[in-house]
Amino acid sequence: MRNKQQGFTIIELIIVVVILGLLAAAAIPRFTDVSSDAEDAALEGVAGGFASAVGIVRGEWELSGRPKGTSGTGAGAEVSLDQILLYVDGNTGYPVSGGNVQAHDENMTATDCVSIMQSILQGAPTVTTNFNDLQQIRYFTYVTQDSAAGNDMCVYYLGNTIKNEANAPADDDYLTIGNAFVYNPRNGGVSIHSNNQ
Repeated sequence: MRNKQQGFTIIELIIVVVILGLLAAAAIPRFTDVSSDAEDAALEGVAGGFASAVGIVRGEWELSGRPKGTSGTGAGAEVSLDQILLYVDGNTGYPVSGGNVQAHDENMTATDCVSIMQSILQGAPTVTTNFNDLQQIRYFTYVTQDSAAGNDMCVYYLGNTIKNEANAPADDDYLTIGNAFVYNPRNGGVSIHSNNQ
C-alpha cells in the first residue's frame, strides 16, 4: 500500500498569507503609538508623585503652626521634611525652594524649581535648567508667570519630548510643544500638558 502525501494547495497558502497580513496591518498601528503612551505615562507618574509631595509639604507646614518666615513677607518660611529643609511661601505653605531662603511665589528662579523637585521627591528624576544637557537629563525646567494671579510657576518638560527642538521653549510653549507639567506654588496645583498627536 502506498501512502499518499498531501500538502497545502497554493490557494490555502495564499489565504494564510492574507490573514497574516490583515493581522499585521491591525497590530502595527497599535505598536507604533507605544512611545507616546510611554511618554504620557512617565509624565503622569512623576507629576502625580510631585503633587502628592507638595500636599505632604503643605501638611507639614500646617502641623508646624503655619510659620511665616523671618521677614513676614512670605519668604523664608522653613519646613523640614524627612530632615530635608525646604522653604515654603509663608502665606500659602506650598514649596518655593529647596535652598533659597528669600524665595516666595513671586520671585522664583529655575534653580528654585530644580531644588523643589530634588527636595520633595525621593529618588527624583534628573532635572536641569540648561537646555543643552537634555541628552543625559530627564527633565528641563524654567519659570513662567501666571498671567492671571501674577505669581511664578515651574514648568517641567519631559526631556525626550523637546530635545529635538532647536531652542529652549519660551514662556507659554508648554501649551503647544512637548509634554510638561506645571507647578503653581500659589495654590499647590500641578497640571499636565501632553502635546502628543
